[in-house]
Amino acid sequence: MKPVRVLIVDDSATMRGLIAAALSRDPQIEVVGQFENPIEARQGIKDLNPEVVTLDIEMPRMSGLEFLEKLMRLRPTPVIMVSTLTRVGADQTITALELGAVDCIEKPRPGAEDNFDQLASKVKAAAGLKLRPLGSRPARATPMSPASDEQSYLPDGRLIAIGASTGGVEALIEVLSHFPANCAPTVIAQHMPAMFTTSFANRLDRICAAQVEEAKDGAPLTAGRIYLAPGGASHLTVTAGSQLRCSLRSGDKINGHCPSVDVLFESVAKVCKSRAVGAILTGMGRDGAAGLLAMRSAGANTFGQNESSSIVYGMPRVAFEMGGVEKQLPIGMIGQELISATSLNSNKWTRKTNA
Repeated sequence: MKPVRVLIVDDSATMRGLIAAALSRDPQIEVVGQFENPIEARQGIKDLNPEVVTLDIEMPRMSGLEFLEKLMRLRPTPVIMVSTLTRVGADQTITALELGAVDCIEKPRPGAEDNFDQLASKVKAAAGLKLRPLGSRPARATPMSPASDEQSYLPDGRLIAIGASTGGVEALIEVLSHFPANCAPTVIAQHMPAMFTTSFANRLDRICAAQVEEAKDGAPLTAGRIYLAPGGASHLTVTAGSQLRCSLRSGDKINGHCPSVDVLFESVAKVCKSRAVGAILTGMGRDGAAGLLAMRSAGANTFGQNESSSIVYGMPRVAFEMGGVEKQLPIGMIGQELISATSLNSNKWTRKTNA
């Protein structure tokens, strides 16, 4: 196999060297160019035709976000953001993932020099992805108003559980844009480094009708609240008692991830049985497939994102092949299906979408 051709864009010569060294250790990767600003990188992409680009955000002459938006509109190329772990850096990285970057990784820092251990695998996973131009993506649904929520949607007491990985930022924004303010209680495991999940939860909360926050241990699962598993060293699970609650427990990575979608789904299958609905979205690997099968076997309704709308048709493919997916759907239909499945009056439930 030919090695994956990678182009590095970062204004720091030291960081370009670290990225190149980390990638060059893998014989299946070839660094074909290094550039200190997007203006030079733009011509480099035309000349060198890389399969993957690693991109910094803060750079001279043109920001990484501005460059990324132009690239995704004119020449969609798999991009991995290499970001500083700061509040501003995390917020900008979430914006980059919305614009079409396929993944992100934290820059090395004291005490976390091994952060780049995953860079080569992320690059190889990104190679060959077929991305749609930014302007060709379907318009998102218009969130419902709280007043219309009360009139048209009544949650039936079931729980919604969602898992996603590569491409999940854009997919989750699309799905949750269909959720009314009083949606069924919802738990989400998205593969994402710590700190980025805090920024992502805040971003979702600003644009969704329902309340979205990073999950905390012991938080009650109630209608109108959506909980995102924090990145890092804890798995999100659901526990029973007088009321369903979030539970965060430390543990090793499962299927290479913490938080793990399988861990979340398996806890939902055990605690909620048929009183749950599950969905597995775009992502690399197989995390969540066994858990979704456990949910379906316990009587839950289950949905999977279809191949044509997935950035990476990995997790949903494995779940479908294992029999865990009851129905495959394009990403634009999954949110409405989840709400219809958890509504007491689904036949009366209607919503407005952009034309």
